[in-house]
Amino acid sequence: MRRPSPLPSTPPAHSSAEPSDGSGAQGDTGGPDRSEPLLPAPARRPAGSARRSGAGPADTVHDDPAPFSADRAAGPAAPGPHDETVPLEPFGESGPLAPVVPFAPPVDGRVEPDDDVASAPADSPPTDRTGDTDLTADAPEDRPLGWRDVWTAARARRRALRREIRRFTARQRRRRNAWIAGLGAVVIVGLGAVATAYSPLFAVSEITVVGTDRLDADAVEAALGGQMGIPLALVDSSEVKAALVGFPLVETYTVEARPPQELVVRIVERTPIGSVSSKAGHTLVDAAGVALQTTKKAPKGYPRLDVAGGPGSRAFGATGAVYRSLPEDLRTRVSAMSATTPNDVTLTIDGADVLWGSSADSAEKAVVLAAAMSASPPDEVEMYDISSPGAVVIR
Repeated sequence: MRRPSPLPSTPPAHSSAEPSDGSGAQGDTGGPDRSEPLLPAPARRPAGSARRSGAGPADTVHDDPAPFSADRAAGPAAPGPHDETVPLEPFGESGPLAPVVPFAPPVDGRVEPDDDVASAPADSPPTDRTGDTDLTADAPEDRPLGWRDVWTAARARRRALRREIRRFTARQRRRRNAWIAGLGAVVIVGLGAVATAYSPLFAVSEITVVGTDRLDADAVEAALGGQMGIPLALVDSSEVKAALVGFPLVETYTVEARPPQELVVRIVERTPIGSVSSKAGHTLVDAAGVALQTTKKAPKGYPRLDVAGGPGSRAFGATGAVYRSLPEDLRTRVSAMSATTPNDVTLTIDGADVLWGSSADSAEKAVVLAAAMSASPPDEVEMYDISSPGAVVIR
């Protein structure tokens, strides 16, 4: 839309009847003849354009307030002889740019402008808050990168990478350190225990023999004297065995270390079952036929043995098993034992023979024999046949 001009686009009409003689007639008004200067017409704008202003709230678009008329509908009026067209300058291209005002922190909720910056001209060099006029004076000059710059950047990158790796592996390192500390403690304790066990602090200084009845305990301790001063962990069982071989009454033994310096030897003695007559005299043997002692006279308290095949035979083994199964009160009353086979073991108790049979069911046979001897004393009986515990025969 075209904005109407406040002045007429054509000069005012004058009377056609002007004096030709230049007498200075005033026309109809009778005034002096003065020429009024003509003002140029405002710049024409395209229809529908808007006027722009930088005065704050006045930045609005004003349309042509003239009412619509037929003359305007016919098109824009032709310019008059005195009209002048003024070209418009592009918006934002005229004049220098405004200076950049740094932000100042608000004081009591209000932002105070910087007087120095606000009053500085646009083309003045930048200043900082301390009053230095040229901020770019100390800026490094542009120069090409050298090997030192590349090396410095690579070193910084490696350091940053190492920091990130340590940050992300912190938990794993703590868990690994805990495992290492635990294993280290176990190793230290183990090494300390081993070193202490093999040190003189745990060397043998006392030997104790337990379980001897017919054996002399002092003689056994003297035989084991070679173990004195040896650490408990280094006591050799083969040397202990070699020292106890010279004692036939020892059937089994065990060695026990009692820290800090005591060695205990537990002995189970052999149980003699009787004596066997030979040219050398009477030899006391156990159930396995091992000779324990040889004397010229028969040892008291043990029965005489008359077994076919001698020690080491099956009949001798059955005889020894029967003797060891007897109760203590019956064992002391046995005076002789004989057997030709493993199934016909015969005992002599208080002058009466007892046909025991095999070594099977020896515990039951002992109970039946005690009952039979209570019912019929041995001095009144010739033989007790208890080879079958369920059918006792007394003769």
